[in-house]
Amino acid sequence: MSFLKPLEITDTHVIVKVSHLSAFGLVWLGEMLQRLFNNKKPICGQLLLFLRPPARDIQILDVFLLPSNLPLSEVTAQQDDAVYIKISSACKLIVDQRYIVRSDPEDFEIQPEFAEFYSNYGPNFFPTFEVFLTPNTETLTVMVKDEEGTEVWKRRVPLQSPKRETSQSSLPADDSLQAEERLLLARTELIQRVSDTVLNQLLDKLLERGVISDEEMQSARTKSRAEKARDVIDSLRTEVSA
Repeated sequence: MSFLKPLEITDTHVIVKVSHLSAFGLVWLGEMLQRLFNNKKPICGQLLLFLRPPARDIQILDVFLLPSNLPLSEVTAQQDDAVYIKISSACKLIVDQRYIVRSDPEDFEIQPEFAEFYSNYGPNFFPTFEVFLTPNTETLTVMVKDEEGTEVWKRRVPLQSPKRETSQSSLPADDSLQAEERLLLARTELIQRVSDTVLNQLLDKLLERGVISDEEMQSARTKSRAEKARDVIDSLRTEVSA
């Protein structure tokens, strides 16, 4: 430690002579500029789309802007009856930058007007944007733009409403099929579509019929929606084959 001897003292200033200045100020400024630069550097992101079932002549397309390292299964598990639209999702996003979503046709309402992209997500996953569609919409183009109006993602999105699709459409038109065989053929689609509410009702029915025990029912309720659906459907197959 050393003390600097003042050369002059006034009412407002103290004048000292320093022969060797520290580089602290320059280093601090450099670090701040580096942090600012890093924040503007794009990272690998993903844009996920989920289509909700129609309700009151309105259907909602949920748009998620997420980092690419988040597993799709974690997001899907929280979307209830919404159907994941499988489409190329890779994009470059900048943390803390605002983005907007536009559609073609342009007459669809989109909320919010803009949203910031964050690097921290979970454990709850809510849509970044919501596009309000009409139930008869079969296809549209979705665009994501940054604050300067530059497109970072654009795709033509085919929409297949859960209401317009039925599990019977993928089954052979053969009345001779046994109920167990029909369940097996529809198993994958049912696992993807059936809601938690329906699954819990089916668990109650299986318990009433003695197909599963109380312990099995409680264990199934603690599982994810997809795992719960597998347990319920396999239990139903056992019941109808008995």
